[in-house]
Amino acid sequence: MNATVTSSATDIDVLRVFCAGDGRYGNALGVVRDGRTYPDEAARQALAKELGFSETVFVDDPERGIVDIYTPGVRLPFAGHPLVGTAWLLDLEVVRPPAGEVWVRGDGEFTWIEARAEWAPPRTLRQYASAAEVDALDVPEQGEWIYAWAWEDEAAGRVRARGFPGRGDGIDEDEATGAAALLLTARLGRALNITQGRGSQLLTAPGPDGVIELGGRVRLERTLTTG
Repeated sequence: MNATVTSSATDIDVLRVFCAGDGRYGNALGVVRDGRTYPDEAARQALAKELGFSETVFVDDPERGIVDIYTPGVRLPFAGHPLVGTAWLLDLEVVRPPAGEVWVRGDGEFTWIEARAEWAPPRTLRQYASAAEVDALDVPEQGEWIYAWAWEDEAAGRVRARGFPGRGDGIDEDEATGAAALLLTARLGRALNITQGRGSQLLTAPGPDGVIELGGRVRLERTLTTG
């Protein structure tokens, strides 16, 4: 993919977040390390649309972890996979999106963030009777953000899920959705091991005072240059 948005030349790291154990899958993420190259909201929104990833992150202060998150169509106060990915890329202990302060820890191959379910944008959590039913779903009509899920193994906390943003912005299905995983964890009140999309893996664990940990694997896929 070649970005063509006009700006001074800048590199954009393209990550895959919430990868499977073999490094495959994961949700694509663009990270603009120097947010000054896209200084206003209109320029950032235009780049996010041009890139076409589920989210693109602009880093406004790498030392303090201040970030700005965009889908191809809207600016977000919080999103899971952009924060996990950016924290991994920049080796941060805390990330600060508009929603609040997000603490980070590393655990071997996994990067974890601490967040609150109430920070997540609204999602319709729709349970199905089996993983096979979730696998067989067609993309629903636009208008509602649907997180379809079913138990694969309830005793073990294993979940099969798919995410359908319904925004009409070119992202018909989200490969891995951290915010929805937080909402589902808050509803069920237990740790989850979620397989979403083609095979992405998200891990969650409820903590004290309404905090939920969200973790996954990240890999650097490539670097784009704009301008």
